[in-house]
Formats: sequence, structure tokens, C-alpha cells
Amino acid sequence: MKKKRAAVYIRISTNDQHMDMQQATLPEYCEFRRWDIVETYQDTMSGSKDRRPALDRLMQDAKRGKFDVVVVWRFDRFARSTRFLLESLELFKGLNIDFVSCSESIDTSTDMGKAVFTIIAAIAELERSTIRERVIAGQKAAKRKGVRFGRPEVEFDEDKARKLRSRGCSWRQISAELDVPKDTIIRRIEG
Repeated sequence: MKKKRAAVYIRISTNDQHMDMQQATLPEYCEFRRWDIVETYQDTMSGSKDRRPALDRLMQDAKRGKFDVVVVWRFDRFARSTRFLLESLELFKGLNIDFVSCSESIDTSTDMGKAVFTIIAAIAELERSTIRERVIAGQKAAKRKGVRFGRPEVEFDEDKARKLRSRGCSWRQISAELDVPKDTIIRRIEG
């Protein structure tokens, strides 16, 4: 049987006490599972940062098929938010990449891990559906009160635009003359 190729992700906050634990435990775990570590991705920064270079590289390498399993110390070391975690797990599932969080004992390569992931995904789908229903209900209520959605309508002299067009002016020239975006004029005059 072919050995799994593992990607280890470590995130260390600037004042992190768990650096040695992650750096020692994750390779030991991979060795215990007989997985080959193809790369260790390490970021040293707060988990709240939107851009994490090593994590971004890991996600790109996942799409390239560089590894078969991602190993992390804890969910909060990996994910910026619950949404990011769930989207990443869905992506990994679609790419046939397993995900292991050592501290939480979640391993999507096992039947129990798959079951836990299925439950988490179902709860997330329910949450998305509930949010969507609330947004639609809120929009309907706002429309009943006369609220308009979208950009505010741009006012301009449509007669002048038509006259300029009939004289052979280009849409670009009319736009410059009226100081209104060209597409707005075209949509209004031709629509």
C-alpha cells in the first residue's frame, strides 16, 4: 500500500507557548501513522490575520495534489474562522485529502472522523440556509417599506444625450460631455 503524503501546518503566535509542542508532536504523529511529510508549512503570526503566506501556499499545493493529508495541532491553529475551516474541509474532501487535528482527535481518514465531519457540515449548511432565509425576509420587509436596493439612479439630461447621439457623437463623447458613465447612458437611452 502506498504511503500517504502529509502536509503539516503549524501556526505560532508571536508569544505562543505551544511552538515546541507543534513542531515535535506533529512529525511524531506522522511517523506513527507511517506518513511521509512532504512539507511543513509554518506561519508565525496571529490567527486573525487574513493573509497567512504559508497557509495560502498550503491551500494552493492542495489543489496541485502535492499531498494526501493535512495535519494540524488544533483547529484554531489552522482556521481563521469556522467558515474558513468548513470551506477548507469541503475543498479537501473534493480533492480526496484527509484532515487531521491531533488535539481534537478529528481524522477524516477514519469512519468516526468522516461522521463528525458530516455532522459539522450539516450544521454549517443549516446555518447558511437560516441566514439566507433571514436575509430574504429582511429584504422583503424593506421593499414593503419602500426601500430600493442597488445603486442610486444617476440623473442626467436624457434629451441632451439623445440629441448628441443623433448628431453623431460617440457614447464616449456623450459620457464626457454629461459627466456620466458611458454604460449608464447606453442602458438608459437604448433600454
